[in-house]
Amino acid sequence: MFSYRHAFHAGNHADVFKHVALLAILRHLTLKEAPLWVIDTHAGAGLYRLDGDYAGTSGEAIDGVFKLFEKVGANKTMDGQPLAPAVADYIELVQAFNRPGEVRVYPGSPFIAQHALRSGAGSRDKLKLFELHPSDSQALAGNVAQLKAGRQVTVDRQDGFEALKALLPPPSRRALVLIDPSYEIKSDYAKVTAALKDALPRFATGTYAVWYPVIPRAEAHDLPRKLKTLANQARKPWLHATFSVGAKEAEPGGPRKPTLNASGLFVLNPPHTLKPALQAALPQLLSVLGRGRGQGQQLEAGG
Repeated sequence: MFSYRHAFHAGNHADVFKHVALLAILRHLTLKEAPLWVIDTHAGAGLYRLDGDYAGTSGEAIDGVFKLFEKVGANKTMDGQPLAPAVADYIELVQAFNRPGEVRVYPGSPFIAQHALRSGAGSRDKLKLFELHPSDSQALAGNVAQLKAGRQVTVDRQDGFEALKALLPPPSRRALVLIDPSYEIKSDYAKVTAALKDALPRFATGTYAVWYPVIPRAEAHDLPRKLKTLANQARKPWLHATFSVGAKEAEPGGPRKPTLNASGLFVLNPPHTLKPALQAALPQLLSVLGRGRGQGQQLEAGG
Protein backbone atom coordinates (compact mmCIF):
# COMPACT_ATOMS: atom_id res chain seq x y z
CA MET A 1 0.00 0.00 0.00
CA PHE A 2 2.82 2.40 0.84
CA SER A 3 6.04 3.11 -0.97
CA TYR A 4 9.12 3.16 1.21
CA ARG A 5 10.20 6.40 -0.40
CA HIS A 6 8.45 9.42 1.03
CA ALA A 7 8.89 11.30 -2.24
CA PHE A 8 5.74 9.60 -3.53
CA HIS A 9 3.69 11.16 -0.71
CA ALA A 10 5.39 14.54 -0.20
CA GLY A 11 2.98 17.34 0.64
CA ASN A 12 -0.06 15.11 1.15
CA HIS A 13 -2.64 15.64 3.91
CA ALA A 14 -0.64 13.51 6.35
CA ASP A 15 2.43 15.68 5.77
CA VAL A 16 0.42 18.85 6.34
CA PHE A 17 -0.95 17.49 9.63
CA LYS A 18 2.39 16.12 10.82
CA HIS A 19 4.40 19.20 9.91
CA VAL A 20 1.96 21.69 11.41
CA ALA A 21 2.30 19.77 14.68
CA LEU A 22 6.08 19.36 14.35
CA LEU A 23 6.61 23.06 13.82
CA ALA A 24 4.36 23.91 16.78
CA ILE A 25 6.45 21.60 19.00
CA LEU A 26 9.72 23.13 17.81
CA ARG A 27 8.55 26.69 18.29
CA HIS A 28 7.95 25.96 21.97
CA LEU A 29 11.12 23.96 22.56
CA THR A 30 13.33 26.67 21.07
CA LEU A 31 12.00 29.30 23.48
CA LYS A 32 14.40 28.12 26.18
CA GLU A 33 18.02 29.18 25.90
CA ALA A 34 19.45 25.71 26.54
CA PRO A 35 20.62 23.85 23.41
CA LEU A 36 18.12 21.57 21.70
CA TRP A 37 18.82 18.41 19.74
CA VAL A 38 16.40 17.16 17.11
CA ILE A 39 16.82 13.52 16.11
CA ASP A 40 14.95 12.32 13.01
CA THR A 41 15.19 8.53 12.83
CA HIS A 42 13.73 8.19 9.31
CA ALA A 43 14.56 11.43 7.55
CA GLY A 44 13.87 10.59 3.90
CA ALA A 45 15.38 12.89 1.28
CA GLY A 46 14.54 16.01 3.27
CA LEU A 47 13.46 18.17 0.34
CA TYR A 48 11.09 17.30 -2.50
CA ARG A 49 10.14 18.68 -5.89
CA LEU A 50 6.37 18.50 -6.18
CA ASP A 51 6.66 18.67 -9.97
CA GLY A 52 9.22 15.85 -10.01
CA ASP A 53 8.82 12.24 -11.07
CA TYR A 54 7.87 10.77 -7.70
CA ALA A 55 5.47 13.39 -6.39
CA GLY A 56 4.05 13.86 -9.88
CA THR A 57 3.31 10.15 -10.16
CA SER A 58 1.06 10.02 -7.10
CA GLY A 59 -0.24 13.59 -7.16
CA GLU A 60 -0.98 13.44 -3.44
CA ALA A 61 0.05 17.05 -2.87
CA ILE A 62 -3.04 18.09 -4.86
CA ASP A 63 -5.19 16.98 -1.93
CA GLY A 64 -2.72 18.37 0.59
CA VAL A 65 -0.47 21.39 0.53
CA PHE A 66 -1.70 22.60 -2.89
CA LYS A 67 -5.30 22.57 -1.70
CA LEU A 68 -4.39 24.44 1.47
CA PHE A 69 -2.44 27.16 -0.34
CA GLU A 70 -5.22 27.59 -2.89
CA LYS A 71 -7.77 28.06 -0.12
CA VAL A 72 -5.69 30.46 1.93
CA GLY A 73 -4.60 32.60 -1.01
CA ALA A 74 -2.55 35.74 -0.89
CA ASN A 75 -4.54 37.35 1.94
CA LYS A 76 -3.51 34.61 4.41
CA THR A 77 -7.04 34.09 5.75
CA MET A 78 -9.53 31.25 5.61
CA ASP A 79 -13.12 32.11 4.72
CA GLY A 80 -12.42 35.63 5.89
CA GLN A 81 -11.19 34.47 9.29
CA PRO A 82 -7.63 34.70 10.61
CA LEU A 83 -5.55 31.57 10.32
CA ALA A 84 -4.75 29.57 13.41
CA PRO A 85 -1.21 30.55 14.43
CA ALA A 86 0.17 27.05 13.81
CA VAL A 87 -1.33 26.96 10.31
CA ALA A 88 -0.06 30.44 9.47
CA ASP A 89 3.41 29.51 10.71
CA TYR A 90 3.46 26.35 8.58
CA ILE A 91 2.32 28.18 5.44
CA GLU A 92 4.95 30.85 5.93
CA LEU A 93 7.67 28.24 6.33
CA VAL A 94 6.70 26.29 3.21
CA GLN A 95 6.46 29.53 1.24
CA ALA A 96 10.02 30.39 2.31
CA PHE A 97 11.26 27.49 0.17
CA ASN A 98 9.40 28.75 -2.92
CA ARG A 99 8.91 31.78 -5.09
CA PRO A 100 5.94 33.97 -4.17
CA GLY A 101 2.70 32.39 -5.29
CA GLU A 102 4.30 29.02 -6.08
CA VAL A 103 4.66 25.71 -4.25
CA ARG A 104 7.06 23.58 -6.25
CA VAL A 105 9.38 22.55 -3.45
CA TYR A 106 8.22 20.87 -0.28
CA PRO A 107 10.36 20.76 2.89
CA GLY A 108 10.27 17.45 4.71
CA SER A 109 10.73 17.08 8.45
CA PRO A 110 14.54 17.60 8.35
CA PHE A 111 14.25 20.96 6.63
CA ILE A 112 11.35 22.08 8.81
CA ALA A 113 13.43 21.24 11.86
CA GLN A 114 16.54 22.97 10.52
CA HIS A 115 14.50 26.05 9.69
CA ALA A 116 13.11 26.18 13.24
CA LEU A 117 16.39 25.60 15.07
CA ARG A 118 18.54 28.52 16.11
CA SER A 119 21.63 29.18 14.03
CA GLY A 120 24.53 31.56 13.95
CA ALA A 121 27.24 32.36 16.44
CA GLY A 122 26.65 30.88 19.85
CA SER A 123 23.93 28.43 18.81
CA ARG A 124 24.46 24.87 19.99
CA ASP A 125 21.27 23.37 18.59
CA LYS A 126 21.89 20.15 16.69
CA LEU A 127 20.00 18.19 14.04
CA LYS A 128 20.79 14.48 13.70
CA LEU A 129 19.37 12.86 10.57
CA PHE A 130 19.26 9.15 9.78
CA GLU A 131 18.13 7.45 6.58
CA LEU A 132 18.88 3.88 5.56
CA HIS A 133 17.49 3.87 2.00
CA PRO A 134 20.58 4.34 -0.26
CA SER A 135 19.01 6.72 -2.79
CA ASP A 136 17.20 8.81 -0.20
CA SER A 137 20.25 8.94 2.05
CA GLN A 138 22.35 10.23 -0.84
CA ALA A 139 19.70 12.78 -1.76
CA LEU A 140 19.42 13.88 1.87
CA ALA A 141 23.16 14.42 2.14
CA GLY A 142 23.15 16.49 -1.04
CA ASN A 143 20.19 18.59 0.05
CA VAL A 144 21.68 19.23 3.49
CA ALA A 145 25.02 20.23 1.94
CA GLN A 146 23.25 23.14 0.25
CA LEU A 147 22.33 24.52 3.67
CA LYS A 148 25.99 25.08 4.53
CA ALA A 149 24.99 24.51 8.14
CA GLY A 150 28.34 23.09 9.16
CA ARG A 151 28.36 20.85 12.18
CA GLN A 152 24.84 21.78 13.22
CA VAL A 153 23.36 19.16 10.89
CA THR A 154 24.71 15.65 10.44
CA VAL A 155 23.48 12.94 8.07
CA ASP A 156 24.15 9.24 8.52
CA ARG A 157 23.08 6.29 6.40
CA GLN A 158 22.02 4.14 9.31
CA ASP A 159 19.01 2.44 10.87
CA GLY A 160 17.47 5.21 12.95
CA PHE A 161 16.12 2.81 15.54
CA GLU A 162 19.63 1.54 16.25
CA ALA A 163 21.27 4.96 15.97
CA LEU A 164 18.96 6.38 18.63
CA LYS A 165 20.48 4.17 21.32
CA ALA A 166 23.87 5.89 21.09
CA LEU A 167 22.50 9.44 21.22
CA LEU A 168 20.41 9.46 24.37
CA PRO A 169 20.64 11.30 26.61
CA PRO A 170 22.04 14.27 24.65
CA PRO A 171 24.59 16.53 26.35
CA SER A 172 22.07 19.33 26.92
CA ARG A 173 19.42 16.93 28.25
CA ARG A 174 16.94 18.53 25.84
CA ALA A 175 15.79 16.84 22.63
CA LEU A 176 12.92 16.14 20.29
CA VAL A 177 12.97 12.66 18.80
CA LEU A 178 10.86 12.23 15.67
CA ILE A 179 10.08 8.63 14.77
CA ASP A 180 8.43 8.36 11.37
CA PRO A 181 9.23 5.07 9.60
CA SER A 182 7.46 3.95 6.43
CA TYR A 183 5.52 1.16 8.18
CA GLU A 184 5.76 -0.72 4.91
CA ILE A 185 7.26 -3.54 6.95
CA LYS A 186 4.97 -4.75 9.75
CA SER A 187 7.88 -5.04 12.16
CA ASP A 188 8.22 -1.24 12.16
CA TYR A 189 5.29 -0.99 14.57
CA ALA A 190 7.01 -3.21 17.12
CA LYS A 191 10.30 -1.39 16.58
CA VAL A 192 8.66 1.94 17.45
CA THR A 193 7.43 0.61 20.79
CA ALA A 194 10.75 -1.10 21.48
CA ALA A 195 12.66 2.11 20.71
CA LEU A 196 10.63 4.10 23.22
CA LYS A 197 10.92 1.39 25.85
CA ASP A 198 14.68 1.57 25.46
CA ALA A 199 14.87 5.37 25.32
CA LEU A 200 12.66 6.39 28.24
CA PRO A 201 14.73 4.90 31.08
CA ARG A 202 17.83 6.68 29.75
CA PHE A 203 16.19 9.95 28.74
CA ALA A 204 12.88 10.34 30.54
CA THR A 205 12.48 14.08 29.93
CA GLY A 206 12.81 14.02 26.15
CA THR A 207 9.94 14.86 23.82
CA TYR A 208 9.12 11.94 21.53
CA ALA A 209 6.82 12.35 18.50
CA VAL A 210 5.61 9.23 16.67
CA TRP A 211 3.71 9.51 13.40
CA TYR A 212 1.77 6.49 12.09
CA PRO A 213 -0.78 5.72 9.35
CA VAL A 214 -4.34 4.92 10.35
CA ILE A 215 -5.06 1.88 8.21
CA PRO A 216 -7.00 -1.39 8.57
CA ARG A 217 -4.10 -3.32 10.01
CA ALA A 218 -3.98 -4.73 13.54
CA GLU A 219 -0.53 -3.33 14.19
CA ALA A 220 -1.63 0.20 13.28
CA HIS A 221 -4.66 -0.07 15.56
CA ASP A 222 -2.60 -1.38 18.46
CA LEU A 223 0.28 1.10 18.24
CA PRO A 224 -1.36 4.13 19.94
CA ARG A 225 -2.80 1.89 22.65
CA LYS A 226 0.62 0.45 23.38
CA LEU A 227 2.19 3.92 23.41
CA LYS A 228 -0.43 5.16 25.88
CA THR A 229 0.26 2.19 28.14
CA LEU A 230 3.98 2.84 27.93
CA ALA A 231 3.56 6.53 28.78
CA ASN A 232 1.18 5.84 31.65
CA GLN A 233 3.49 3.22 33.13
CA ALA A 234 6.34 5.73 33.00
CA ARG A 235 4.01 8.38 34.47
CA LYS A 236 4.68 10.73 31.61
CA PRO A 237 2.23 13.13 29.95
CA TRP A 238 1.13 12.37 26.41
CA LEU A 239 -0.96 13.79 23.58
CA HIS A 240 -2.58 11.73 20.86
CA ALA A 241 -3.97 13.41 17.73
CA THR A 242 -5.62 11.80 14.72
CA PHE A 243 -6.54 13.52 11.47
CA SER A 244 -8.78 11.94 8.84
CA VAL A 245 -9.70 13.57 5.55
CA GLY A 246 -12.16 10.78 4.77
CA ALA A 247 -12.51 8.45 1.82
CA LYS A 248 -11.79 9.82 -1.62
CA GLU A 249 -14.50 9.35 -4.21
CA ALA A 250 -13.64 6.89 -6.95
CA GLU A 251 -13.40 8.24 -10.46
CA PRO A 252 -16.46 7.41 -12.59
CA GLY A 253 -16.05 4.01 -14.19
CA GLY A 254 -12.70 3.41 -12.49
CA PRO A 255 -11.70 1.15 -9.63
CA ARG A 256 -11.22 2.60 -6.18
CA LYS A 257 -7.50 2.93 -5.56
CA PRO A 258 -6.13 2.32 -2.05
CA THR A 259 -5.22 5.64 -0.48
CA LEU A 260 -4.23 6.83 2.94
CA ASN A 261 -7.20 8.63 4.48
CA ALA A 262 -5.99 9.23 8.03
CA SER A 263 -2.90 9.37 10.20
CA GLY A 264 -2.03 9.83 13.84
CA LEU A 265 0.60 11.54 15.94
CA PHE A 266 1.48 10.42 19.44
CA VAL A 267 3.63 12.83 21.46
CA LEU A 268 5.21 11.81 24.74
CA ASN A 269 6.20 14.72 27.02
CA PRO A 270 4.44 17.21 24.73
CA PRO A 271 4.84 20.96 25.24
CA HIS A 272 1.88 22.37 27.15
CA THR A 273 1.23 24.67 24.19
CA LEU A 274 0.71 21.85 21.71
CA LYS A 275 -2.84 20.89 22.59
CA PRO A 276 -4.32 24.41 22.26
CA ALA A 277 -2.30 24.93 19.09
CA LEU A 278 -3.80 21.82 17.48
CA GLN A 279 -7.27 22.56 18.83
CA ALA A 280 -7.19 25.75 16.79
CA ALA A 281 -5.35 24.33 13.75
CA LEU A 282 -6.94 20.96 13.04
CA PRO A 283 -10.52 22.17 12.44
CA GLN A 284 -9.20 24.68 9.91
CA LEU A 285 -7.14 22.03 8.15
CA LEU A 286 -10.10 19.66 8.06
CA SER A 287 -12.40 22.32 6.60
CA VAL A 288 -10.03 22.55 3.64
CA LEU A 289 -8.65 19.03 3.27
CA GLY A 290 -11.70 16.97 4.26
CA ARG A 291 -12.96 15.07 1.25
CA GLY A 292 -15.55 12.44 2.14
CA ARG A 293 -17.07 9.91 4.49
CA GLY A 294 -15.13 9.32 7.67
CA GLN A 295 -13.46 12.71 7.93
CA GLY A 296 -12.74 14.06 11.38
CA GLN A 297 -10.09 14.91 13.94
CA GLN A 298 -9.54 13.91 17.54
CA LEU A 299 -7.32 15.06 20.37
CA GLU A 300 -6.82 13.32 23.66
CA ALA A 301 -4.29 13.78 26.42
CA GLY A 302 -3.20 11.90 29.49
CA GLY A 303 -0.58 11.64 32.16
